[in-house]
Amino acid sequence: MRVSVVGGSTVPAPVETIAEDLGRLLAQRGHTVVCGGLGGVMEAACRGAKDAGGTTIGVLPGEDRDEANPYVDVAVATGLGHARNALVAMNGDAVIAVDGGGGTLSEIGYASVFDRPTAGIRTQQVGSLDGFEPCDSPEAAVAFVEDAV
Repeated sequence: MRVSVVGGSTVPAPVETIAEDLGRLLAQRGHTVVCGGLGGVMEAACRGAKDAGGTTIGVLPGEDRDEANPYVDVAVATGLGHARNALVAMNGDAVIAVDGGGGTLSEIGYASVFDRPTAGIRTQQVGSLDGFEPCDSPEAAVAFVEDAV
C-alpha cells in the first residue's frame, strides 16, 4: 500500500532517526512512501525507504520538481503551497505523522476527512479523533496502519 509520512520540515536528530527507520521499515514491508517531498521528516523517511530499496513519491508545494529531496523517485509539482497537504494525505492508504507543527496537524485533519487510518509518533495530540492512534515506535505505527487498512 501507499503510506503518507508527514512531519516537520526541520527536526532534531532523534526525530530524523525515527523518520528514517520508519521509511526503511515501510519499504522492507513492501509499501510506497508518499510525502511532501522536502526536508526533515520527509527527507529522512525517503532516505530510509531508498536504503531498503523502496519507492518514494513527493507531492511538492512549489512548481519545480527539482525542489524535491534527493531520495524522491516521483516528484509531483503542485504550485499549491501548504494546500498540497490535502493531496499528501489523500494519496496514502494510511498516514503516519512524526513530530511536526501546524502543517502536520492539517495533514492529520485531512487524513481524518479522507478516512485514512493515522498513526502518530511524537506528534500532535488530537484527542479522540476517529482513526488516530498514538504510537511509540515506527514498528507500532506500521502495525497499526497495516491492521487498519
